[in-house]
Amino acid sequence: MKIGPYQFDNNLILAPMAGITDRPFRQLCKEFGAAMAMSEMVSAKPELRHTRKSQLRLDRQGESGLHWVQIAGSEAEVLADAARYNVNQGADIIDINMGCPVKKVYRKAAGSALLADEGLVQEICQQVVAAVNVPVTLKIRTGTDSNNKNAVNIAKIAQSSGIRALTIHGRTREEKFTGKAEYKTIRQVRDQLDITLIANGDIDSPEKALEVLNLTQADGLMIGRAAQGTPWIFREINYFLATGRKHGAISDLEIAEIMARHIGALHQFYGDVQGVKFARKHVAWYLRSYPDGKTFSHNFNKITGPKQQLLAIESWLATDKYQKI
Repeated sequence: MKIGPYQFDNNLILAPMAGITDRPFRQLCKEFGAAMAMSEMVSAKPELRHTRKSQLRLDRQGESGLHWVQIAGSEAEVLADAARYNVNQGADIIDINMGCPVKKVYRKAAGSALLADEGLVQEICQQVVAAVNVPVTLKIRTGTDSNNKNAVNIAKIAQSSGIRALTIHGRTREEKFTGKAEYKTIRQVRDQLDITLIANGDIDSPEKALEVLNLTQADGLMIGRAAQGTPWIFREINYFLATGRKHGAISDLEIAEIMARHIGALHQFYGDVQGVKFARKHVAWYLRSYPDGKTFSHNFNKITGPKQQLLAIESWLATDKYQKI
């Protein structure tokens, strides 16, 4: 898969997820075969650039690969300025968010709310593309609701404006993350445009990845929620797409060791207090398929110190509780 001058090793991308795809998680997913990992969505507002949250979301110290930054906002000039700022800070690719269905984003007329105004979509795309000398990409949904699926129109606007790649989540804004993603709309875009196309939504297994590629004829796949607690899904999908065979099952011991390493990286990245808080949700995701996982997570959430969290994981490793039944 190619975006502008950049040729990727494979066609799997980690989706941007606020509060999740920080540097430790991006590095882990790349380690397991994600060709690219987009940063967490950052606000285009200049007054928010130097907050701790924004600085952490853009932190890529020691991170391998290209720096792909997603920006969110509702004003073309502000988004263009944000694109320039992030390129000056080292961004290799800029992504415009027009897909987020979260209320606090949508109510500010940003994210997926923008799909309702095709004129504004064109203005934003044109101004951001003109503002920077790196590839600009766009992430959208199929439309605002089931009666207003305008992804094909948005895609045409994007391509004519110079957008180099388009990611489509197979749900409308109204659907958020409910129901099942549909891929017919993504295929319609593929049939009418030449733009690099990335399919997103409910890609949670190697078999589903192949199915979505066949249905949509997309150039690549973006994986989000399915990677939470399962960063090795990229390895499994890459192997299946390359060989037609399932990758050998990951061992419970390897999963436990990955979890411990990830939690330690979160402590180091965020510091003791915030790192402990971020670790809790990741541990819950890692252990969701284990019989004793909920009980362990419940007790783990009461721990307030980083050393104690790591000791709890070591204790878990020392028993046979981490082994699935």
